[in-house]
Amino acid sequence: MGSLNLTQLKAKQHAKVLELDGGYAFVQRLEALGVRPGIQITKISSHFWKGPVTVLVGKTKIAIGYGMAKKIKVMVK
Repeated sequence: MGSLNLTQLKAKQHAKVLELDGGYAFVQRLEALGVRPGIQITKISSHFWKGPVTVLVGKTKIAIGYGMAKKIKVMVK
């Protein structure tokens, strides 16, 4: 399967982060939360109306805004 953005994953689906498609501040913010290329993540949930996407990074749950989640490219495991 090719790359998707984080919003396209289904709940409880595992993926590998391929790319953070944003500027310096965007990349720094996500890396501070532990989201960086090469890391394994699991999508926990998302809201129906383009709300935040909740992911599991290691043992930490993180809520990421819909716009930011669209800029995170992943590959399904």
